[in-house]
Amino acid sequence: MAIVGAGVGGLAASIHLAARGCAVSVFERAAVPGGKLRAVELGGVAMDAGPTQLTLRPVFEALFALGGTSLDAHLDLAEAQSLGRHVWPDGGTLDLHRDEARNADAIGVFAGAAEARGYRDFMAHARRVRAALDAAFLQRARPTALGLAAELGMARLLGLSPFARLDDALGKHFRDARLRQLFGGYAAYVGASPLRAPATLMMVAAVEQEGVWRIAGGAHRLAAALARVAEGMGVTLRCDTPVAEVLVSGGRAAGLRLADGEERAADAVVINADLAALGAGLFGAAAAGAVAPVPPRQRSFSAVTWLLRGRVTGRPALPTNVVFPAPGGEYAALDFRARLPAASTLHLTALDRGDDGAAPGGEEGFQLNLTAPARGAAAVPDLAALTRSRLAQLAAAGFALEVTQRHATTPADYEALFPGTGGALYGPAMQGWNAAFERPRAATRLPGLFLAGGGTHPGAGLAMAALSGRFAAEAILEEQR
Repeated sequence: MAIVGAGVGGLAASIHLAARGCAVSVFERAAVPGGKLRAVELGGVAMDAGPTQLTLRPVFEALFALGGTSLDAHLDLAEAQSLGRHVWPDGGTLDLHRDEARNADAIGVFAGAAEARGYRDFMAHARRVRAALDAAFLQRARPTALGLAAELGMARLLGLSPFARLDDALGKHFRDARLRQLFGGYAAYVGASPLRAPATLMMVAAVEQEGVWRIAGGAHRLAAALARVAEGMGVTLRCDTPVAEVLVSGGRAAGLRLADGEERAADAVVINADLAALGAGLFGAAAAGAVAPVPPRQRSFSAVTWLLRGRVTGRPALPTNVVFPAPGGEYAALDFRARLPAASTLHLTALDRGDDGAAPGGEEGFQLNLTAPARGAAAVPDLAALTRSRLAQLAAAGFALEVTQRHATTPADYEALFPGTGGALYGPAMQGWNAAFERPRAATRLPGLFLAGGGTHPGAGLAMAALSGRFAAEAILEEQR
């Protein structure tokens, strides 16, 4: 078996296949495994340049168990009690935690008793969605809307607001525009707009209440740990090895041609890369028709990510801090006009802090992130001006950063890292109630060619990518029976 890409989906697929006795080789164009779970060295320190925390821990516990080991044997994880400090231009501040009752009390102080009741109703709804969709959708390799209706029953399904947009559904729970803005941000977790994303994304709130973990030394260490497990099971991992083409013989995928001309035969091929790259012919013309192309208008969002070293003064920072612009207008600019708004929702992660928010001595590391349209170089015409603007926005919210070193990644940089995408980070956008069912499954139109990664079912995120790897492995084994 040959796997193209050592992201979480590709590594998970390799572990599942190796556990079934398959000989597996993984080919990664980068110098290290991880894909979007990546780090950049700044000031001699490897800093998370992608995801910074872990949810749905049982998915990874099961994956490590396949290798005869455990997550705790490879990584030092700390369960977070603080979910973030949220700040608005009007001076409003709201801290959220794992304790739901504590959150309701905080929201009552922040926005009044009615909004606290709305939060409790919202969380109850989020838990219903989470419970209903776990086994019937997330854990199922080929879910369909009709199958979901049959399994859950139409009354239960309709109770999940399956046809509503996230922004509209939040309006039934919250009158305060700031709270709709906060919880509408769950759409950005999958690179979508709350104006068009399905209301079922409310389940993210329930997932966070189940547990959020931070990995000592950075979330990127998860990729290295998965690679160690895979190699311990006999998987061959070749980094710095770009793939030029999927070889096709007898109407099916039959191996790979590497960029240096070497050819490797394989009974099956897994592509753990963005679908847009495959559809654009970056793995050869024969394989390009295996998936439907992703038009630019259907791309998920991109991002601008700064890694910063220095100090923060003013307002105390927690590990996760979110600075909002005034409600309204941000996603209309990003989604409908495909341009950056005048002010953005800014996610400031203090990478070296624990739950108590205590600052380490001396300089510390930060990741600053905002959502951007996936338009490559056109998305950020003036990075210097954008940097000044967003640092000023942070300072106005009370987080004044004294920066000694910085590194920025723009949509153009993401396009270079993940070709064919325009910088989109999450595959096809989650637009409309049926978007989740239209996401590509593991099997493609070309026999022997399979997909894994956050752009495929069940969706974006580390745990979802890991599940996609399982589905790819299962589809391969099913085809070969």
